[in-house]
Amino acid sequence: AHPDRVAAAAGFHPSALVTDAPDSPHRLVPGLKAQVHLGLAEGDMTPEAISEFEQALDAAGVAHTCEIYPGTVHGFTMADTAAFDPAALQRHWDRLLPLLDRTLTKG
Repeated sequence: AHPDRVAAAAGFHPSALVTDAPDSPHRLVPGLKAQVHLGLAEGDMTPEAISEFEQALDAAGVAHTCEIYPGTVHGFTMADTAAFDPAALQRHWDRLLPLLDRTLTKG
């Protein structure tokens, strides 16, 4: 509703960022001022969907990174599942915390 108020956005293994729906997240990017980081498990999104999402971010002038974490499956952050990958979880925190530090107001 207020994309100009969002400073940072990050996703742990998101999968539905590009859909045919009119309110698909990739269609809502214009006006976004946030810096974005996505940490994806292998298979979370097709290469075509990743490309379409990145093209939407590029067209809107949104600073972003999208990484596929090798050897991971959806749910890699969930310690109580077989999908858990502690190295991938740490990698994402290593990307997320600096993003938040750069973008959020300290007060």
